[in-house]
Amino acid sequence: MRGIAAALPLLRRLGPVAPKQACPRPHPLLPHVPERALRPRPGSRRPFVSSPWSSDTQTLHASRVLSYPSSALFHIIADVQSYSSFVPYCQESKVTSWSAQDDSGKRWPKEAQLRVGWAGVEEQFTSAVYCVPDSVVEAVGGEAEPTIPPRQLSHYAESSAASHSSDTLRRGSDGSVFKYLLTRWSVNPFPFKPPPQESSPQEAHTTLPSREQTDVSLVIEFQFSNPVYATMSKAVAPKVAGMMMEAFENRARAVLGEPATGDTKQVSDEAGRLVS
Repeated sequence: MRGIAAALPLLRRLGPVAPKQACPRPHPLLPHVPERALRPRPGSRRPFVSSPWSSDTQTLHASRVLSYPSSALFHIIADVQSYSSFVPYCQESKVTSWSAQDDSGKRWPKEAQLRVGWAGVEEQFTSAVYCVPDSVVEAVGGEAEPTIPPRQLSHYAESSAASHSSDTLRRGSDGSVFKYLLTRWSVNPFPFKPPPQESSPQEAHTTLPSREQTDVSLVIEFQFSNPVYATMSKAVAPKVAGMMMEAFENRARAVLGEPATGDTKQVSDEAGRLVS
């Protein structure tokens, strides 16, 4: 009793204790959400609303089988100097550096400057270019690196050493437009042999000659340095790969003529003049 009497002055100074409030009952027309569902998960930092200015890496792809020899189509792809005449949104293209001679004595683009424009905006950027004759053309910019094995790029080495360091195979030097850019064209022979034809039940099958075809593939991986550009291009970007493939096919038809079914040597010779 003496201890309780001593504590009374302290209790008077603290004041009366408020009664515990009961949890309000949920509205009968609203769904009940458990309290644990409202608690943030440990380590979760995801914003409630994502930023409209975010710029993520995007990957576009297009492929097509064309009735031309793969070597002829490769020379058109490697003709970077002519991109401004047929590639969508490309207003100027210039090869500023060339590789050493390959085994056949040819030089290929090593670095190129492109000026592009869309929606009233123009930008210029530089890409490192790598060509594996009759197979792959790859252009990289920003933080991207070539995916072609160094042993296939001996004509791009800065010295005659057998080993190639990452400094020898340079990345694109200008990332003002793209934080990351990797464009890869590849051509693969895809020969087509028509099935035998039969004119009438009494006649034997007629064997038609096979003709050269090529499976052309385009892969574009990119991320803009400026998120505003990403927002501006959202309506167009997903269509770029298909537009480039369509423009490339039209370029092949303009340079090589209509798809050949007989003599393909003349087609290859015509394409060979595009690259010095």
